[in-house]
Amino acid sequence: MEPAAGPLAGVTVVALEQAVSAPICTRTLGDLGARVIKVENPEGGDFTRSFDDVVNGLAAHFVWVNRGKESVTLDLKTPAGTAVLHRLLDSADVLVSNLTPGSTARLGLSPGDLAVSHPDLIAVEIDGYGPGGPLSHKRAYDLLVQAESGACATTGSPGAPAKPGPPMADVSSGLYAALSIVALLYGRERHGGSGPASVAVSLFDTMTELMGYSLNYTRHTGVDQQPRGMGSPAVAPYGAYATADGQTVVLGTTNDREWQRLARELLDRPDLADDKRFARNADRVEHRDLLDTEIAAWCARHDLTHIQDGADSAGIGNSRFNTPSDVIAHPHLVARDRWREIDTPNGPVPALLPPPVISGYAPPMGAVPALGQHTDTVLAGLGIDADEIASLRAAGVL
Repeated sequence: MEPAAGPLAGVTVVALEQAVSAPICTRTLGDLGARVIKVENPEGGDFTRSFDDVVNGLAAHFVWVNRGKESVTLDLKTPAGTAVLHRLLDSADVLVSNLTPGSTARLGLSPGDLAVSHPDLIAVEIDGYGPGGPLSHKRAYDLLVQAESGACATTGSPGAPAKPGPPMADVSSGLYAALSIVALLYGRERHGGSGPASVAVSLFDTMTELMGYSLNYTRHTGVDQQPRGMGSPAVAPYGAYATADGQTVVLGTTNDREWQRLARELLDRPDLADDKRFARNADRVEHRDLLDTEIAAWCARHDLTHIQDGADSAGIGNSRFNTPSDVIAHPHLVARDRWREIDTPNGPVPALLPPPVISGYAPPMGAVPALGQHTDTVLAGLGIDADEIASLRAAGVL
């Protein structure tokens, strides 16, 4: 039986992208069946290609977010290069970009330009800060935006702020961009519309959205909550505790009923359950240090399995603190068959399936492309013959 076509089969996406935010957007679209043509500079391509060489000689970042794409090299600083790009866009449904501020306008790819040159194209631009503000001109990388948005101030511990490990600004912005594209494609299909459409997503707007709880709390209290390491300023008890066998258990409660079960059934401490200082979540947050001392002392007397079995029986959320090395061989990933092999220019490597599990559909899990690997075949598909391709290559355009 032929595998089911993806929900975005027949959609062509052209990507002027680098780093993570736009590549995770287009990889997500590719996971859903779209064709993604990645346009790269002939001199090195996407700069994350050279971040390291730990994946069989390839960069870990690049392998992560670029599977299943076709790589075409074009020098967009040349008129011939931009002419080929426009021929690509003639047959594309979507353009996704995350170039430096002002680059798309200089290339004649602003929303106004595209409305004239490619009137049915959906154009999506991911940038750092969005237009119209004092920071609009600045370069923006994940750490920079996380710091600017306040996210680093809510991560780490008091006096020691930290960047969250995963690139939250990049990934979340890319997913908002992908969601916008899917919504526009659906709207056209549902309502029969056409015409140009543009979407702008900024990393700063995305991170201030993710900071919604913290911003609401501070606006209405005047208090900048301090980061709690592996805990939450909003809820208690909620944190990590060392166990008797040298591991770390993470225990979480989200309401008063769970706290009562934790105190009475897991800790066997009815005195804590009846203590008025811990009656409501706000009270427990106020006295979290007392609670953490009691819970930490109890956990230090028991091994991880005993604690987790008891927590499960009591209906208390819990997990084990894992390192990336632990997660690679995580039994939950293995049992659910979440790993696949994908091809790369340097041989097959493991990769995780995308998070959405769509009934009857297997994501393509295509190969990671070599720089310019598909230039000739893509250009031939545009009607550019071998002699013209050779001429463009000789001129350094390809």
